[in-house]
Amino acid sequence: MLVMERRAAAQPIVDSIDVYIAAADPVSRAGTASQLRAAPGIRVVEEGRVGALTVALVVADEVDEETARQIRALRRQGVERIVLLAARLDDQGLLIAVEAGVCGVLRRSDATAGNIRNTIRAVAAGEGTLPPDLLGRLLDQVGRLQRQVLAPRGLTFRGLTEREVSVLRLLADGKDTAEVGRELFYSERTVKNIVHDITSRLELRNRTHAVAYAIKQGLI
Repeated sequence: MLVMERRAAAQPIVDSIDVYIAAADPVSRAGTASQLRAAPGIRVVEEGRVGALTVALVVADEVDEETARQIRALRRQGVERIVLLAARLDDQGLLIAVEAGVCGVLRRSDATAGNIRNTIRAVAAGEGTLPPDLLGRLLDQVGRLQRQVLAPRGLTFRGLTEREVSVLRLLADGKDTAEVGRELFYSERTVKNIVHDITSRLELRNRTHAVAYAIKQGLI
């Protein structure tokens, strides 16, 4: 299994990993739990004991809207380390799973006790895991999304156009909207409209929040 880096930041070293199993039926949950309980350093926990460092293992037949909702609900609870164990996974399902917030993906056909444990440990360490063929399919889907959807709209995966980044960069330098307009040869109204578009689309409070967002995302 190919392991790809998910975050550059150092992750805490965890001696014991709490794992919460979210399955559509009790039989799948019991079977998966039995594979994990004998594993050293892994502890299966109930929903009431889910915490920020818990690894959630979502067991599903396929990635449908219900599965995506389950993954998003776990993210809202503060769970950042989520593994998807799916019986069927097409290209659309893979994209939905990644967008919803999974860190690792494993097919049921590959789900030996050892593979499940290794995937959980990798995700607990802050890494993302995908089988090699799924990684290639995901990269192909991402490239197609950029070419067919984002690029025609002047957008990138950063969520901002080059024009928007230029405006935020100058605002971060302390310039007001009139000064930004003069430097970029826009009217002040155009600059204000650009800032309004950014804050509305990304649900930011104001231009200061927009600048902080851009800095945090490494855009400026």
